[in-house]
Amino acid sequence: MVEEQSLVISLQSETHREAAFSELVSQYKERLYWHIRKIVLDHDDADDVLQNTFIKIFRNISAFKGDSKLYTWMYRIATNEALTFINKRAKRANVSVEEVKNHAIDNLKSDVYFDGAEIQLKLQRAIATLPPRQQLIFNMKYFDDITYEDLSEILDTSVGGLKSSYHIASQKIKSFLESDKTF
Repeated sequence: MVEEQSLVISLQSETHREAAFSELVSQYKERLYWHIRKIVLDHDDADDVLQNTFIKIFRNISAFKGDSKLYTWMYRIATNEALTFINKRAKRANVSVEEVKNHAIDNLKSDVYFDGAEIQLKLQRAIATLPPRQQLIFNMKYFDDITYEDLSEILDTSVGGLKSSYHIASQKIKSFLESDKTF
């Protein structure tokens, strides 16, 4: 926590800002990339959203008050940027968000950056059947192993509500996978 506080102080200092931001990017780019990638699914889209996320972080770091952990604040920005990206893509194509996600899942097989097995594609299809909020909660808890307390800060939801949503999402995914005859 002390390291995070000193990084925030450096980020908010005009003289140390660029070096501190380079350190921040170095520390968090991979974690944020994979978080975003689980939402948008496509490598190139995830790169674009990650870049926009870091731009937004850089522009708004002076407003960071330290009421939450720096990484939960950044995850919130990354989450919002990814969701905004998907919503804009759906609106431009005049289709639903679900159609955008399903198209992205269909393209995963041909994605040179996706080295997953068939079971991983099925898991992604199962996750895509969840409502958007449950998708986020499941991905962040299951794949990123984010604590319920940190999830509560990122998503501005109660811990009890998150636990319930995660449990329901897990049950829906299990049911989907069990009903899949090719599984």
